[in-house]
Amino acid sequence: MAADNGKTSRRVERDVPFETSSGRPVQGVYGPGDRDGFDELRDLGFPGEYPFTRGVQPTMYRGRFWTMRQYAGFSDAEESNRRYKYLLSQGQTGLSVAFDLPTQIGYDPDDEMAEGEVGKVGVSICSLEDMETLFRDIPLESVTTSMTINATASVLLALYVAVARKQGADLAKVGGTTQNDILKEYIARGTYIFPPRPSLRLITDIFAWCNEQLPQWNTISISGYHMREAGCTAAQEVGFTIADAIEYTQAALDRGLAVDDFAPRLAFFFACHGNFLEEIAKFRAARRLWARTMRERFGAKDPRSMMMRFHTQTGGATLTAQQPINNLVRTALQAMSAVLGGTQSLHTNSYDEALSLPSQHAAELALRTQQIIAYETGAGDTIDPVAGSWYIEHLTDEVERDADDYVRRIDDMGGALAAVERGFQANEIHENAFRIQRDVEARRKIVVGVNDYVDEEPPPQGLHQHDPTVGGRRRAQLARLRAGRDGAAVEASLRRLEDAARGDDNLIPLMVDAVERYATLGEICRRLRGVWGEQREHVGV
Repeated sequence: MAADNGKTSRRVERDVPFETSSGRPVQGVYGPGDRDGFDELRDLGFPGEYPFTRGVQPTMYRGRFWTMRQYAGFSDAEESNRRYKYLLSQGQTGLSVAFDLPTQIGYDPDDEMAEGEVGKVGVSICSLEDMETLFRDIPLESVTTSMTINATASVLLALYVAVARKQGADLAKVGGTTQNDILKEYIARGTYIFPPRPSLRLITDIFAWCNEQLPQWNTISISGYHMREAGCTAAQEVGFTIADAIEYTQAALDRGLAVDDFAPRLAFFFACHGNFLEEIAKFRAARRLWARTMRERFGAKDPRSMMMRFHTQTGGATLTAQQPINNLVRTALQAMSAVLGGTQSLHTNSYDEALSLPSQHAAELALRTQQIIAYETGAGDTIDPVAGSWYIEHLTDEVERDADDYVRRIDDMGGALAAVERGFQANEIHENAFRIQRDVEARRKIVVGVNDYVDEEPPPQGLHQHDPTVGGRRRAQLARLRAGRDGAAVEASLRRLEDAARGDDNLIPLMVDAVERYATLGEICRRLRGVWGEQREHVGV
């Protein structure tokens, strides 16, 4: 210990505002007195027990690690199939499919609206033939698949089911997730097709059909991720996500479904950004608020209905094109935060994603980041390593309180759908995004390599290059498909689907029938557009 020559050593605090990324003030020290009204049994309990603050499983990662589910997809089905097989060979434990923009908004690759976008930001899929290629030699009974798809989620689910049937899989054993969260598309992302109310009908159709036919399937992944990436705070991410979940739950109840029949298959999806401790608290607060909502608001009796099971992706918006190798560090810290927060599934971003789709080398490093956390850090050796931290518990209370306040405000507007139609969530997100950008420009918020510690360097080598020939190849494949199928059977199946869309019948079995006859995604969506119309963005001046 260094001598102080009889003088008292004193550290001066940095001349910066001490606050979380949400602007929440941070005290120098916390103790038990900082949690007024704290009831340990009510607020914490034990892992795997209501209100699930400490995790949804009693043994958490001592039982098994989180699912390492790396998000991937590019070019055509054959290219993406090779990437999936490679990642599985390297220890990935679940698939996560990224679709290109035409697939997301219901256009076939030969549609003029798809020009220049085929296979660019994800894999191009429009038919059962494509889906069979995508999962060639990958048994769907033994690998769970998450599909980041919303407006066309019902069609992609039908294609997945058709592939499983062709593989001879027992549908009772087929597991995975369709994101299927259309409300956040109207709020923050924009890949919607139909107006909100028929879109909600498709979502509840999936709830009802999967409850009977695909019991292991997570019918929706209610997503805060895209709202957080657009600029909202941690508390807004939780509040807006739970408000959306309430809307979906109420829609299912209005459809006549019992809460404990569908709620155990609801899943969630969150971002994990850079404020290490606030993000841990966010996950704890989200679990607790959802558990209370399901029990107190909806009268759920099954503990599984109250469990918030969620996937986490590290923050894409936090990655920088400048000094991109720094993104390895950012992602590792965010991944550790998600693990300490108790995630069930995790995607770690690749360091080169601010510049291109991930290269194979970068994707491998992202996967290795999860494996190092799992096998070398000891983070999963104890069930809830952060419990009892006065600061963590204080932050958990604060995030829950602020998130619940947003839920109440949205309730007062008539619910999430009514708030979306008023533009409430989007305006709140835009305001906070502006605050973040202003703080970066004023250097109140330091982003290493961007507004401080700047060091010019050339971009890394080996970035992913988009194949410009994929659009032509896909058009030729589609022409061959249409020439070889039974056109009359396809037309009859599409007519049945169109007629049902005008009524109240569940559309999922009709979609499965149509895709098994090799009707395409674009053809199905064109018929539904004809019945329901299209949602147009509201532009105000």
